[in-house]
Amino acid sequence: MNFPMLYQSRSEIKNLTDGLEDLIASARGGDDEAFGVIFEQHSRFVYKFIYAMLGERGAAEELTQETFLAAYKSIHGLRGEARLRTWLCGIAKNVVYKSLRSRRKEGLQSGEKIESLGAADDKKLSPDEEFLSKELNHLIRSALAELDEDKRLVFTLKELQHLSYKEISEITGCAIPKLKTDLRRAKIEMRRALRPYLEAKQ
Repeated sequence: MNFPMLYQSRSEIKNLTDGLEDLIASARGGDDEAFGVIFEQHSRFVYKFIYAMLGERGAAEELTQETFLAAYKSIHGLRGEARLRTWLCGIAKNVVYKSLRSRRKEGLQSGEKIESLGAADDKKLSPDEEFLSKELNHLIRSALAELDEDKRLVFTLKELQHLSYKEISEITGCAIPKLKTDLRRAKIEMRRALRPYLEAKQ
């Protein structure tokens, strides 16, 4: 199943890894233009991760900016052997969890304001197709919001962002067996939430 607006294609991910060594070296040396290129190339990747975790476009845009501000301030601490997207996701995860803690104190939940994920492409849909697309998007967003934070995190990083278990372990600090267990349970919960819709369309 495709997850519109959240899905990070493998070709997009490959493009993110091209020519990074020189960019990282320049950014660590204080080259603001190099960091600007890093932002342009990776902000969409980070935004999609944050949006999947929170379910609100406005909050995702704000926290994406906050993530890159934190990255800019700590770019000198980026180890040469570290993978940039793993490092950025680690920062984004901390920013998201800080936001979630703040929301809990205020009595809010992530995804409380469910937003449409948008169409998977720009093709024109018939009124019936558009209605079904919005309905499915709403169910997917709602199902993600119902996952606990650990399951939502590993599901997003593995299934939507296509990171490896090793990368996710580096980001989360969790052992790979735990990540696999959390992902399996997340998939079960997602299938359960979407089953009524899928069965109705058969």
